[in-house]
Amino acid sequence: MKRPIELSREIREVVAAALEEDVGPGDITSAALVPEDARARASILQKQPGVIFGLEAAREALLESGAGGFDPLVVEGQWREEVPAVVARAAGPARGLLAGERVALNLLGHLSGVATLTARFARDLDTRKTTPGLRSLEKAAVVAGGGHNHRFGLHDAILIKENHVALAGGVTEAIERARRGQPGMEVEIECGDLDEVREAVAAAAEALLLDNMDPSDLAEAVAIAGELAAPHRRPRLEASGGITLGNIRAIAATGVDDVSVGALTHSAPALDLSMEIDLA
Repeated sequence: MKRPIELSREIREVVAAALEEDVGPGDITSAALVPEDARARASILQKQPGVIFGLEAAREALLESGAGGFDPLVVEGQWREEVPAVVARAAGPARGLLAGERVALNLLGHLSGVATLTARFARDLDTRKTTPGLRSLEKAAVVAGGGHNHRFGLHDAILIKENHVALAGGVTEAIERARRGQPGMEVEIECGDLDEVREAVAAAAEALLLDNMDPSDLAEAVAIAGELAAPHRRPRLEASGGITLGNIRAIAATGVDDVSVGALTHSAPALDLSMEIDLA
């Protein structure tokens, strides 16, 4: 990571926006059916094997809705196979628990889904294809699932994409402009074929994003980088595009250093969770 992820502010902002959208001026169903002074207990159940992450977001949603307490019962980031299982309990005004239920479960389910899919892939995975407004939380969920992050956004690392190359006038020129613009910062450049790999290695790029290459081309790119890098150090090689649970072992076996998987966040199914509420 280029900077530590500070989640508390992001959690507050995300939860406040989600509650405003979901509850608005008030939960009219609960107001009509549930006595104002009724108190209740709630249990959040994990109903599907996987990794729990996002309990702080669930806590924030319930407390902001008026719940009086929240107690997590599991350690985040650990795979749980035996389900159903209670992962957290909350207590307080019944109306508050009902008002915060959907936001708490949506956030916890989505973030746990990201962590679970990451755990299914492997370690050393990364993505910047995150949901707007949830980047910090999703990045943390990737880490909780066993992956790692090496770029947070456009502001903390250079990644030259194909459109940058086109506008700069070529691979070598793009690398040289990046170095002049941000001296001392590592330059990573996207390469779509082996000719671009050769040019990027010759220009001494520190890292190459190998986009949508099949395993044979990835293995050739690894060989090219090893042969042409001298006297510079061999660039870090990152495979990206079309990575699935079915091909990740073959891709890792080519010798690349990292594998980047956008599906971790943009396609991760939510983990199945529910909340059971009983009057106290």
